[in-house]
Amino acid sequence: MPDDTDFRKIIASNSEEMQDLAIAVRKLIFEIEPKTVEVVWEQQKIAGFGTGPKKMTEHFSWVSAFSKHVALGFNYGSELPDPEGILEGTGKLMRHVKIKSKDDLKNPAITAMLRKAVRHRVPEPK
Repeated sequence: MPDDTDFRKIIASNSEEMQDLAIAVRKLIFEIEPKTVEVVWEQQKIAGFGTGPKKMTEHFSWVSAFSKHVALGFNYGSELPDPEGILEGTGKLMRHVKIKSKDDLKNPAITAMLRKAVRHRVPEPK
């Protein structure tokens, strides 16, 4: 997993609990796709994750910490199957799920959604 110095900058103003949760979400992303490219936008306090630096063509997810949850976003969430109904949002493409505790990360629907997002943007090798 790459150095998290820049990521920690964007979550530094959050509570220690939300910082720990954001770091756990980041870790899950790298566990699912170890070759992930991370781009941190300090001004917006968002980190994007994908195959390269381009937000809308190469990223499959994003993370942003709030006071009571961490948003795990999916750049093409509206195109992903969501049988468990965990995704929120009404935009044309983006959807997110609110992670409120580390226990939420044990939900298989969240892990499955992240895997779907990765496969959607990072096709399996042939």
